[in-house]
Amino acid sequence: MMHTAVGWHVELEFTEDDQHTRAAALVRLPDGTEVRAHGHATRHRVDPNQPRVGEEIAGARALNELAMQLLTKAHGEIDAESGRTSHPINV
Repeated sequence: MMHTAVGWHVELEFTEDDQHTRAAALVRLPDGTEVRAHGHATRHRVDPNQPRVGEEIAGARALNELAMQLLTKAHGEIDAESGRTSHPINV
C-alpha cells in the first residue's frame, strides 16, 4: 500500500499596537481554495506589554476560526456528494 504525502501551508500575519493584536490566517488547499480567518487580542491596561502573548492569543483565535471554516467546508462537500445531511464532525 502506497501512502501519499500531502502538505498544507498556513500563513499567519499580525498587526499590533500597544493594546491590540490582530491575526490574519490563510490556508491554500490543493484544490485552489483559499480559506481566511481572523483573530483579535486586547491587552488589559494593567498587564505588562508582551507582544508575543498577544500574538499567541490572536493567532490561536484565528486558527480556531480557520478550523471551524474547514469543518463547515468538509460538511458541505460530504453532503453534496452523498445527497444527505452528514453527522457532526467532532473537533
